[in-house]
Amino acid sequence: MKSIGKALLFGFLTWLVPFVVAIFFYTQEGQLRIDIFLFKSIMIVVGSVTGAFFLLLYFRKVTEYYCREGILIGLIWLAINWALDFGVLIPMSAMDVGTYVAQIGLRYLIIPVFSVTIGCAMSAQADKAHH
Repeated sequence: MKSIGKALLFGFLTWLVPFVVAIFFYTQEGQLRIDIFLFKSIMIVVGSVTGAFFLLLYFRKVTEYYCREGILIGLIWLAINWALDFGVLIPMSAMDVGTYVAQIGLRYLIIPVFSVTIGCAMSAQADKAHH
């Protein structure tokens, strides 16, 4: 792993950006301003775009072991997002863990899916360029 600091910062930002966006959809009393399904769709798109953006930034500096980097960065960012949700989102929303996992937590698995896909695609491209 080239830069653990950058990996941790980008992982934090993949959590922070959607969290900040979500705040604008709630009233001061904690009530959602829009339909719950529209909100969840928006959050999936915001999270995916944010993750893709930071993966592109991260992988610009990767020059070898692309698949390994994809696995590592995916697992690190997954752990960061889950940890921050358990430390901030769950207490703030008073959501029980089962509900969190079913409604939000499982969706974070898209992070390692994206990162491994990018890493393996870059590895295949590098192999092709060397042959």
